[in-house]
Amino acid sequence: MREIVGQYGWVEVICGCMFSGKTEELIRRMTRAQIARQKLQVFKPALDDRYGKEFVASHNSNRIDSLPVQNPQEILAQLEDSTRVVGIDEAQFFDQSIVEVVERLALRGLRVIVAGLDMDFRARPFGPMPQLLAIAEQVTKLSAICMVCGGPATRSQRINPTQETVLVGAHDSYEARCRAHHHPEAEELPLRGRRNTSSPSLTI
Repeated sequence: MREIVGQYGWVEVICGCMFSGKTEELIRRMTRAQIARQKLQVFKPALDDRYGKEFVASHNSNRIDSLPVQNPQEILAQLEDSTRVVGIDEAQFFDQSIVEVVERLALRGLRVIVAGLDMDFRARPFGPMPQLLAIAEQVTKLSAICMVCGGPATRSQRINPTQETVLVGAHDSYEARCRAHHHPEAEELPLRGRRNTSSPSLTI
């Protein structure tokens, strides 16, 4: 992938379903910027504390330090003057004001890398992600492996009976599914007949 280079800021969005490698790709890009000695900051919603509050982590256990925020405005408040690259994980959990915040960061000349689910468990556009995709200079859509047939998966199947749109979870609550094997409503599945969910290659 060719990096975007220029004197102005820009926005990169990494999207896909659960276990498609979104956070892994965010960490990879941020680590490359770190190696290049670019000052960076990573932010995430405070409600996502699956692997700890002070860092962003993938299901492969790769991680990078981050700042938890309650709302997008806190990103602007905590932004340091020397920061050149901003990473934002799990952007779908923020309200619509994240779009304005991302625009403001890019207009300041910053590289902004945003990762998030493009669809919720019902396969509907998730929160502010459609707007973020629309304003981005670069969009990367990742796929996972369908837990039923092994084909390319682009949807997140909830296997927890909860019907709330926001449910922070991992293998205990979701499976990656292809279009054919995705069911819009949450379902509880027996372990028998399901593919192995312990593969280290499945990352969010």
